[in-house]
Amino acid sequence: MPGRPDAPLPSAMGVQGAECMVATGHPLASQAAQRVLRAGGSAVDAAIAADAVLGVVEPMATGIGGDMLAMVVQADGTPVSYNGTGRAPAGLHAALVAALPDARIPERHPYAVTVPGAVRGWHDMHVRFGRLPWAELLQPAIAAARDGFAVAPVCAREWALFAKVLLRDAASSALYQAQTPPQAGTRFANPALARVLQAISVDGPDAFYQGTPARAAAANVQALGGVLSEQDFHTHSGHFCAPAATQFRGLTVLECPPNTHGVAVLRALDTLSPQALDPTDPQTTVRAVQAMDEAMQWAQKTVADPGGNTVCTVVVDGDGLAVTLMTSVFKRFGSGIAAPGCGFVLQNRGFGFSRPGHLNGPAPGKRPYHTVVPGAALRDGRFHAAFGVVGGAMQPQGQLQLLLRVAAWGEPLQAALDAPRWRLESASALALEAGTPEPVTRALRAAGYADPAGVGELGGRSDFGGAQWAMRLPDGRLAGASDKRKDGLAAGW
Repeated sequence: MPGRPDAPLPSAMGVQGAECMVATGHPLASQAAQRVLRAGGSAVDAAIAADAVLGVVEPMATGIGGDMLAMVVQADGTPVSYNGTGRAPAGLHAALVAALPDARIPERHPYAVTVPGAVRGWHDMHVRFGRLPWAELLQPAIAAARDGFAVAPVCAREWALFAKVLLRDAASSALYQAQTPPQAGTRFANPALARVLQAISVDGPDAFYQGTPARAAAANVQALGGVLSEQDFHTHSGHFCAPAATQFRGLTVLECPPNTHGVAVLRALDTLSPQALDPTDPQTTVRAVQAMDEAMQWAQKTVADPGGNTVCTVVVDGDGLAVTLMTSVFKRFGSGIAAPGCGFVLQNRGFGFSRPGHLNGPAPGKRPYHTVVPGAALRDGRFHAAFGVVGGAMQPQGQLQLLLRVAAWGEPLQAALDAPRWRLESASALALEAGTPEPVTRALRAAGYADPAGVGELGGRSDFGGAQWAMRLPDGRLAGASDKRKDGLAAGW
C-alpha cells in the first residue's frame, strides 16, 4: 500500500493486490477509499468517499455542482449502470437559445448551467450498494475542505491556466482565489464547502436539493441572466439502467447508454473487431483512428454534440463488487458560476446541447449530450475490468486505445496507460502525444489527419486524458494502474 514501508512498487503491470484495488486521480482520494474498505465498506462506499475528496482537491474538474455516472459489476457478474446527469432548467425554452449568436449556448453562459446530479447519485448508489453508514463516507472530504490540503502539481497547473474562467463571477473569483491561484504545495481550505458537506452527511441529499445550496445557486444564476430555479433542484432524480455492451477479444465491454457518448466506444470496437489489429503495423493505428472518427461523428448525429474535465475512481472490494464512478463539472471550473457561501461552482453541461430543432436541441427538463463514460468489462460473465479515462472528448478515444493495448495486444496494464496517445480534435485534425513512433505519425498524416498545431482544450495544447484501471488477472489477483498524466495512484492489498 503506497505510503507504507511494505508498499508494493508499481511495475509495467501496475500495482497488484490479492483482494482489493483502488485507483483514483489524487492520493488523498485513494487514501480515503482505502480507509473505507478497511473499515468494512463496499467498493461503492469507497468510491463515494474518494469522489467527495476529489471534489475538494480538484475543484476545476469536479464537485457537488456537477454530475455523476457509474458502472457497477456485482459479485455474480451482473452489471448495472447509473445515470446521475442533471437536466436543463424548466425555464430553458428553445426560443431563448435561438436568440443567441449561432443559436447555440456559449461554453460558459448562464444558460449552460444544468442541475447538478452528483449528490443524489452518491446517495442512490449508497442505498443500493453501500454498507457503512452514509454519514461516515463524507468525513474525509469534510476534513480536507475544513483543514486544507496541499495543492497537487497537475491541479495547480490547471488552476492557473483556467483561473480566468472565474473572474466573471465575484463569488467564484473570491472562492478560488482567481487573482492569485494557489501554487503546487500551497495549502488551500474551503470551509464553506466543508459546512455543506457536513449538512449532506447528516440530512442526506435533501440538504443540497431542498436547502441553502439550491437557493444560493438559483439566485446567483438568475442574477447573471440565467433561468435555473430552486424548483429545478427539487425535482432532480437519477436512475439505474442496463448498460450497453458489445464483444471484443473475448470480453463483454460495458458502457453507459445515451445521453452519454460511451456508445461510440462500442461502435468503434465493432468496426475493429474482425480486423487483425497487428500492433507492429502503423496502419492498425490508422484504422483505429478512422473507426473512432466515424463513431464519434455518428454519436454527434444520433446522441448529440460533444465537449471537458472529469475525475474517475475505480474500486474493487474483497467481495468482488467493482465500480467505476465518474463525476464532472464539464469544462474546467464548469460554468464559472458559484453558489455563494456554499464552496462550489456549477457545471456547464448545457453547452452540450445542439441548436434548436436538432435531436439534441435544448428543451425544458432535458438532459444534454454527456461526455462522461465510465466503463467495465466481463470475461466469461464475470468481472474482468473497471476503467475510465477523463478528458471530455478524449474519454471514448482513450478507452478505445487502452482496450486495444490491453485486450487486443496484451500489453502490461501500467505500460498501456503510460503509452503515448492520439486525440481527434476534429474530423480532420489529430493531435499526437510526444513519443508517438515516427512510422505511426507518418501513416496518420498520410491518411489525411492534420496536426492541429497546438490548438487543444488545455492551455493551447491537447489534453490526452487521465485513466484509472483495475483488472482481474488470470490467477484471481487484481492489477491496478493510475495515469501518470494526473496526480493520482493505485493501491492494492
